Amino acid sequence: MPPRSSNIRFQRSFVTLVIVGLVLLTLASGVFTGISIDVSAQKTNQTAAPKKPQSRKNSPAQKPTPNPNDLGEAPPVPKLHVKPEREQDVTPGEVISVTTTEVLLPVTVRDSQGRLVNDLRRQDFKVFEDSSEQPLSEIALRQVPVDAVLMVDASSSVASNLDDFRRAAEGFADRLAAEDRISLIKFDDRVELLQDWTQSRFQLQRALKRIEPGMFTRFNDALLLAARDQFARGKSRRAVIVLSDGIDSGRGATSLETAVQALLKAQVTAYIVSNTEISRATKRAELDSLLGGSDTTVRFNQLRIDDLREGLRVLDQSEKRLEEIAAATGGRLYKPRTFDALDSIYAEVAEELRHQYALYYTPLNRARDGGFRRVRVEMVNPSYGATTRVGYFAPKS
Repeated sequence: MPPRSSNIRFQRSFVTLVIVGLVLLTLASGVFTGISIDVSAQKTNQTAAPKKPQSRKNSPAQKPTPNPNDLGEAPPVPKLHVKPEREQDVTPGEVISVTTTEVLLPVTVRDSQGRLVNDLRRQDFKVFEDSSEQPLSEIALRQVPVDAVLMVDASSSVASNLDDFRRAAEGFADRLAAEDRISLIKFDDRVELLQDWTQSRFQLQRALKRIEPGMFTRFNDALLLAARDQFARGKSRRAVIVLSDGIDSGRGATSLETAVQALLKAQVTAYIVSNTEISRATKRAELDSLLGGSDTTVRFNQLRIDDLREGLRVLDQSEKRLEEIAAATGGRLYKPRTFDALDSIYAEVAEELRHQYALYYTPLNRARDGGFRRVRVEMVNPSYGATTRVGYFAPKS
């Protein structure tokens, strides 16, 4: 039997060896674990951001494959109250600019039969400003491009006939000159710019498809925003062609007087295609039908009868206001009996714009007071009639 001290030394030596072995095993495990982590990290880094290969003289550089998902979602339709970016498909030289002291008067001349007259010269016109005749410049009859805004009332009164408007609008654009520009505004309970200025008929067709019907009519707001935002810059013949009954729902912030003043300040001619006659015929037919019934039927439908009579009264008032807008801006009011007539009406407006005279003169009144100047155009030939806006606002320094 070995001595007790020898057993103790043997046990201590054995324990020491075991501890040393565990330490070495732990260190070895840590080294290999570290190597495994480094390799994994390296693989992760290579996957996330691969290193750019070194360029070689004889190896062409490889282009990255485009990812179609990088395009993102389609941009939303711009709204008129947010100032839209203007398209760059028209160079600055394509829009005629004049000095701030020179006045441009778009003038339409018709003969006694209502036919357009397009072979006149400068000496055939006389222009008066506040009853004082103005000298016409030598460049009075030069050709000037037109900027035309198509405006459509998408409220309930027109909503069921939007296809008729789309067809007429496309025909209108086809009849304009190549250098003319066009934009599209839809209004109901909102006023939306569906297409900013463009010369592309394809872009207009695409925008026309985005018209969706609404409920109420912000007619006054639409006129104001079109005049203020779409014609803020540049000098050209300016026109808006509006399809609406002109009955404002009162939900906007603009009065009709403010809207007309904005059109005059922007020197915009308003052509209004009013569906008042169409609505009037529908209401009259229903009213006559109700009134033709028995006394009991009339009493039973008295609320509807009163509503129809009020609707007719409002239509009459609106029609008078639309006539005033057209007369003040030098445009015309059209009252088709059916929506099928829109094609011929829009074609007539396009024809007028193509044969419109652009008269220029430098006012004898040089005051820059921002005041309103009344303008009148007379023809040397009394059998001709000239149409232009009632005046303009002088610049204010």
